[in-house]
Amino acid sequence: MRGAEMLLGEHRRTIDPKGRIVLPREYRQEFGPGLIVTKGLDNCLFLYPMREWEKLVARIEAMPSGSESTRIFTRLFFPNASQLMPDGQGRVMIPAHLRKMAGLAKEIVIVGLSNKAEIWSPENWEEFGTRHEDKFEQAASDIGI
Repeated sequence: MRGAEMLLGEHRRTIDPKGRIVLPREYRQEFGPGLIVTKGLDNCLFLYPMREWEKLVARIEAMPSGSESTRIFTRLFFPNASQLMPDGQGRVMIPAHLRKMAGLAKEIVIVGLSNKAEIWSPENWEEFGTRHEDKFEQAASDIGI
């Protein structure tokens, strides 16, 4: 993947009493220089490596600022973003408001999506899979795979 590691797989983790999670070992190189956590879609959080965040910001800045969709998205997306730096054990603290927003309690699921990762509550992740499993083949066809 363009000289970098891909973020792949499903990883089950716990949130410690301070709100920290341990990043999967396979993700640490990508997230080593820091990462951004923010509001995601479908009741999850997005985790972006810095280089992917910078690409996304450039795309968003190129959108028409007068557009209502751009205003709504940027006003809900950027204020919920936090820059995180993993500690020596690969731990990062997820802000309390984001944990609440995604319904995260003690257990979480981190899923890799190639260039970013998502954090889900186990219940929301399982419900998403159940609700959409029968749409997988159609979605693959729709995007040309």
